[in-house]
Amino acid sequence: MSKYWRFDACPIRFLAAESQFTNFVPTSAMTPHVAIIDWRTAPQGDADSAIEKRIIGPAANVTRHLCDTDSDLDDEITSANAIIVWHNMPLTAHGIAKLTNCRAIIRNGVGFDSVDAAAARELGIAVCNVPDYGTEEVADHAIALAMALCRQLFPLDAEAKALGWNIKVADKLRRIRQQTFGIVGLGRIGTATALRAKALGFNVIFHDPYLPNGVDKALGVSRVRTLDDLLVQADVLSLHCPLIDETRHLISERELALLRPGSFVVNTARGAIIKKSAILSSLRTGHLAGAGLDVIEDEPLRTSHEAATPNLIATCHAAFCSVQSKIEMRTTSARIALAAVTGAKLENVVNGVA
Repeated sequence: MSKYWRFDACPIRFLAAESQFTNFVPTSAMTPHVAIIDWRTAPQGDADSAIEKRIIGPAANVTRHLCDTDSDLDDEITSANAIIVWHNMPLTAHGIAKLTNCRAIIRNGVGFDSVDAAAARELGIAVCNVPDYGTEEVADHAIALAMALCRQLFPLDAEAKALGWNIKVADKLRRIRQQTFGIVGLGRIGTATALRAKALGFNVIFHDPYLPNGVDKALGVSRVRTLDDLLVQADVLSLHCPLIDETRHLISERELALLRPGSFVVNTARGAIIKKSAILSSLRTGHLAGAGLDVIEDEPLRTSHEAATPNLIATCHAAFCSVQSKIEMRTTSARIALAAVTGAKLENVVNGVA
């Protein structure tokens, strides 16, 4: 019997035949099921799952579940034909092994490091993401953090509200036109950030070993071939790469030391790309003039000591967030879930499962 019997085992001739019975009522056992897993600590969806239900319609039952970890998965979730999972709710190999009918796990967002994609692949379960939503928001957020650091908006605001007017941070204020903006990772968001930084007058350079030659010419920015070359030139370092084994702690003590004294770091990608202890230490010693971190390793900030780190702006993993982006994200993930339960082609598969 097919693993996906709930939606694969009903041939067209059967569906045509059932229309002859005016009192026919489908049983719940024959209706596919989409489970939405939201993070109990900070739910992002709505209790009614209104967007998902509108997109999926009568093709499947849609249920919503609040979980902290995949140890909270119950029988209703593990029997679902497709799962939509919000960020910060991890799906490990242990949890994925419990899934009995699942065709696709859809990660509600760009990053999918919270899902064990390899374990899903071993079981023939596709892992999908939503890579294009929020591109504008994250790029805008990265630029906003960079501008707040270069123009020292938060310290100036604090001084003004303390009834001071001495501009104590004058030595940290920067002329944008003479600053080099270094980008690591020139994908969708990195490109959008590069174009915004260029428009503001930054000298934009980037490092991305996976792009073909000529991208720099198309965008009118400069390419450097190694990360070290980028670090020694950058006044602002902005990270836009995925979190994979290769990029975990890509920026650690050594890399931060290569940055010019008084430079700034912005991270709107994934927290663990930067080693947390290393960047907090660099801020405390004053080697870095500031950091704007929308994401941070082992988020959220864990102690008052971490939160008191000088010259740190932290923004709660909110760069993706706007009313419009959340609607776009949920619409796309629901569309992929609908494809999963109807046997259609899946979008945005990241683990190679057809």
